[in-house]
Amino acid sequence: MEKNLFYIETYGCTSNKADSNIISNVLFKSGYTETTLEGAEFVIINTCAVKQQTENKIKSRLKELYNTYKKETNKYFIIAGCLPHIAPNYIDVVKKIIPNFSAIIDLENLNDLPLIFQDIKSGKTNLVFKSKSSIDKSTFLIEHPKEKVTGILPISEGCLGSCTYCCVKNARGRLNCYNPINIVENVTHQLKQGIKQIYLTSQDCSTYMYNNTRLVDLVREIVHLDYKFFLRIGMLNPRFIVDNFDQLISIFKFDKVYQFLHIPIQSGSDPVLKKMNRTYLISDIAEKLKILRKEFPYITISTDIICGFPEETEDDFTKTIGLIKWLNPEILNISKFTPRPGTKAKNMEQVNSKIIKKRSTILSNVFRESLSKINTNWKNWEGEVLVLHEGLKPNQVFGRNFAYKNVFIDNYDDDIGSFVNVKIEKVEGFNLFGKIGSKNSFR
Repeated sequence: MEKNLFYIETYGCTSNKADSNIISNVLFKSGYTETTLEGAEFVIINTCAVKQQTENKIKSRLKELYNTYKKETNKYFIIAGCLPHIAPNYIDVVKKIIPNFSAIIDLENLNDLPLIFQDIKSGKTNLVFKSKSSIDKSTFLIEHPKEKVTGILPISEGCLGSCTYCCVKNARGRLNCYNPINIVENVTHQLKQGIKQIYLTSQDCSTYMYNNTRLVDLVREIVHLDYKFFLRIGMLNPRFIVDNFDQLISIFKFDKVYQFLHIPIQSGSDPVLKKMNRTYLISDIAEKLKILRKEFPYITISTDIICGFPEETEDDFTKTIGLIKWLNPEILNISKFTPRPGTKAKNMEQVNSKIIKKRSTILSNVFRESLSKINTNWKNWEGEVLVLHEGLKPNQVFGRNFAYKNVFIDNYDDDIGSFVNVKIEKVEGFNLFGKIGSKNSFR
């Protein structure tokens, strides 16, 4: 087998994808080359642990890799990401699944990988690394392939919250916000390479504060860079729109910022939110969202709902249904509650799994019914779309407009990464379908 070849599999959130980009670039700069699973000397599994379903999927994958390659002595497995660190015993859990692992690293060891790989090559195995301090991941300048359009940039790690259902904080730790000078430099570095879409990511973008620099101040510095691009702000805690609504309004008024809000409300019931330790009331959130919809009528709102949180009653669930019918979010992420290790919710009175499944189905149907009319106001809209990649059929491409809408363009023969004028002719659920409009393309 050729030496210095690696393969990486990534599970979970945008922050994990950002970590994988950093890992790849650190290895590229140290003389390593990315290849297939079969051909790789080093296999990196970047794990996630936010849901039991995801954990089960990763455990199954690790078991499969162990059974497939346990007799190979020249293949080394490195386990990264959240899963080994969500509870004190989870490193042992991973060890039992894949006993031939070479190293388990934490979320701050990314820069040490070349040295860790050297230790592994020298014959060391079953290494476990825990960093003593947090790092500023925005200092890692990512080199993108020529055809790449989207760049991901972490602005912080960890959070200030203590939600009773979340185990990710055990892995990601307390909030560590990155230096805005480094962030802006990193964005500039990516835009110089032709990146046209930047995702700012973290566990909670709303908590960003570095000395006196707030999230809106950071965004202002980025959008004033002299490049043409779209900027997507990552998940914001609903508390942010209660306490910092003026910031949010200012952010969405910047032309380069997608009018896209990911705000995980989690339940429509105040008593359930209190048990979750989510520190806001539905009435406060609803008031602000009503104003936001009026100020930005085309805004895309995405929210998350947990069905069957411990002690959730039928009345609580009915309130959640009412919230979703009122809000009509363009995107709804529904999770069936599963107790996670090291969380307070695990010790609460659990809702029967059949009831949870039933509530999830009901909520899905409510949302599905809204899709038939949710995007009808986009019919005949004409405006600028960023072309991101090929579509579902020949000569079709996929892109997004200022509101982060899915736009499919037929009979397209220009470059990926172009800004083009598109007229929407058809709407189907989430998706808008159009053709190149009468105006000139934008670069």
